[in-house]
Formats: sequence, C-alpha cells, structure tokens
Amino acid sequence: MKVAKSVTDIRDIVVDFKKELKTIALVPTMGNLHCGHLALVEAAKKAADRVVVSVFVNPMQFDRAEDLKSYPRTLENDLALLEKAGVDAVFTPTPEIMYPQGLNFQSYIEVPDLCNSLEGALRPGHFRGVATVVSKLFNIVQPDFACFGLKDYQQVALINEMVRDLNFQIKIIEVPIVRHEDGLAYSSRNNLLNQAERSIAPILNKSLKNLAEQLVNVKSTDKVNELVEQTCNILDKRS
Repeated sequence: MKVAKSVTDIRDIVVDFKKELKTIALVPTMGNLHCGHLALVEAAKKAADRVVVSVFVNPMQFDRAEDLKSYPRTLENDLALLEKAGVDAVFTPTPEIMYPQGLNFQSYIEVPDLCNSLEGALRPGHFRGVATVVSKLFNIVQPDFACFGLKDYQQVALINEMVRDLNFQIKIIEVPIVRHEDGLAYSSRNNLLNQAERSIAPILNKSLKNLAEQLVNVKSTDKVNELVEQTCNILDKRS
C-alpha cells in the first residue's frame, strides 16, 4: 500500500494506475476508521481495480473550533486497517496542502438548498466545506467511482447533485448504513460519547423504526403529526 502526503505524490500514483488501464475508486474519509468505513472500502474494491482512500480532517466543514479540535485522529491505526483491507493507496494531506492560501482565501462550492437546509441550517458552512473538499479530492485523484455511506444521507444527496451540476465523470456508489448490534450507526464521533450517552444513543434509531411502522397505514395528516409529536416527546424524556 502506497501512502502519499502531497498532491503531486498521489497524482503520480494515480497516473501509474491509469497507465496500467486500471479503474480507480475513491473513498473519502476523515479517519478514525471503523466498520462503516471498511464497508466503503469493500464496495470500492468490488467496483474498481484500484482503491484510493483519503484521510483528511477537513477544517472547512467544521462550524465550531472545539469540534474540530476534539475530532478523533488515529492515523497510524487507520493505515494499518487500510493495508489489511487491501487498499492500494492512501492520501493523507494536511490543511496546508489542501488549502495553501488558508480558508479565508479558498474558492468554495455551494449546492443550492442542500447546503443550507435541514442539517445545513443548524451547521452553517458545513456542507459548503463538504462540497469543496470532495470536489478538490475528485480533481486531485480523478477516480472513476467514489463511495459514500448513507449514514450521512444529506451529504450523499449533495454530492450526487454536485456531480451532476459540475459534470464530473464519476459514478457515485451509495453504501448502506453499518450498525452496531444495538442499532446505533457506526460513527467516528461515537468515541466521544461517555457510557451513559452511549447507552442512550440507540434509542433514536429504535424510536424512528417504531414510528415508521406506525405510519405505514396512516392516512390522516393530524394522526401523522400526533405520532411524530409522541415520538419527539419520548426522545426528549429519554435524553
């Protein structure tokens, strides 16, 4: 497995792959890898001849400095997992490599509506940072495929829209959510939960599944609102 820190180095590796007429799948990550990331790698291996994984904690997509500072960084362990998984190359740039002029002078990409609605409304600038860094990675690696997990559904929708709008010749592969036995989705931020918070976290998934089952045969808007409100009240009490 080859590890590249600079744009030039990863491009040289990709050029060698393409000289061999190999297709390439990219798996963008922010590191602190877990089973969900490895599922992306497996999907990439099925889709392409060569797999490139990026490990980069992207400062542009963090709306709070403390969140960026506390994000788990485990590069040595990540590299070991990726090598064991059969990844061909890993791109591990620093913010200075990705944003040489600094964030204040960096061009950026916004996807209308998707950047600023739902989660985007609560995290200003987050999806602009996602769209920008993913577009940069696409231009650097120039893959044939790119794999993203459906745990971040709005992110996947945004990337699909960006690929269409900007005419990237890349096939986006959507990978199902990977969950713990208790239903909690694997996430790098799970490591930040204390024991009490970790025990509460699966309740959200269970409550939403129960709500979905109740809504199957409901036709009344008032009844839908009532069931949703009941679920929200239950979640408020348990959190």
